[in-house]
Amino acid sequence: MKNMKNLGRILLSVAVLLCVSGWAWGAEEPIRIGYLAAITGDGSVWGQAERAGATFCVKNINERGGILGRPVELICYDTKGKPEDAVNAVRRMIFEDKVVAIGGSNYSSIQLAIASIADKNQIPVVATAATNPAVTVDPDTGKIRPYMFRIAYTDPYQGKVIADYLVEKCGAKKIAVLGDIGDAYSEGLTEFIQKRAEELKVEHKFWAFRGGDVDFRAQLTEAKNWGAEAVAMTMLYKEMGLVIKQAVESGWKPYFMGGDGVSPNIFEIAGNDAMEGSFWIQAMSYTDPKVLELNEKYEKEFGEKATEPTNLVAAYDVVLFIENAITRAGKAEGPAIRDAMEKTKGLKVTHFTWTVDEATHNPLNKPAAVHRGTDGKLIFTEYWAPQDATRQ
Repeated sequence: MKNMKNLGRILLSVAVLLCVSGWAWGAEEPIRIGYLAAITGDGSVWGQAERAGATFCVKNINERGGILGRPVELICYDTKGKPEDAVNAVRRMIFEDKVVAIGGSNYSSIQLAIASIADKNQIPVVATAATNPAVTVDPDTGKIRPYMFRIAYTDPYQGKVIADYLVEKCGAKKIAVLGDIGDAYSEGLTEFIQKRAEELKVEHKFWAFRGGDVDFRAQLTEAKNWGAEAVAMTMLYKEMGLVIKQAVESGWKPYFMGGDGVSPNIFEIAGNDAMEGSFWIQAMSYTDPKVLELNEKYEKEFGEKATEPTNLVAAYDVVLFIENAITRAGKAEGPAIRDAMEKTKGLKVTHFTWTVDEATHNPLNKPAAVHRGTDGKLIFTEYWAPQDATRQ
């Protein structure tokens, strides 16, 4: 019920803003930007924060005059974290709402499901935390998906960071990898951690589960008996929290390291003591002053904290990216916006300077932030980059 009240407040704020903007700009047709977010379902902790960031950014854009002298309207639909719901949402955005660009989502599986629709209808889509390489480059043809972009780094880079960190910083010689064999994000990250482990000549072994599983004791027992010194987790925070909780309850606490599917809410699942000393990769630091500043401004404006500070910033920056592309294109049309996005160089958004790699549509030179579980919080430790890995 609380989430529904919050949703109502945010939608009301946007509606009021658009009414005021319409009066100020007269008969100007708004530029409609779509946004895909998991408002309900397992990923709602991220989706609600992303909707908040996108909403806040659109509000600020309208207050400074809109884009090309026109007000901006945000069209946000709930994907529930499911590809089929996202496909329906994108079709509605394109054919009924007439959006010119779409922000989100943070799921690789969703981006892969909607890619052909975006390309066919020439509407650019900019993902937040979708890290599977196939989101922007078709693995079968090796060709770029022309209308798909992302703000996140990719799984090959994230996988290298995790494997390198466990070996070079933690000294692990045997790495157990746990992942969801039915999830595109998990499968991709698992593949690249194992590939990097092979390059480093470190023993590694994979244990699988399927989405919805809540008991990982069998896999953990086998990994422990195998002699694993570290556990690399490639799924989302609920499963990672259960893995850590169950391992520690059994008396086993190796080095734990997870990808950007983590959330501060993981402490509620695993417990503070179990999380102590675990390592986590994120696209930005939770304690970055610019991240904190934007979240403080949002809280002051809307009277509530975002559930996920980094997701709020990622969504805000995606909308800034779309605004910048439309402005440089000089018109709110999909093909022109796409071309401008592809030529983006040195765009300063909240948490980094964004240059698009034209060959992959990934951001160039984006750092990975390592966080450590400390006293019930994820505390930024350092930026980590393998010497032979490009940051994209």
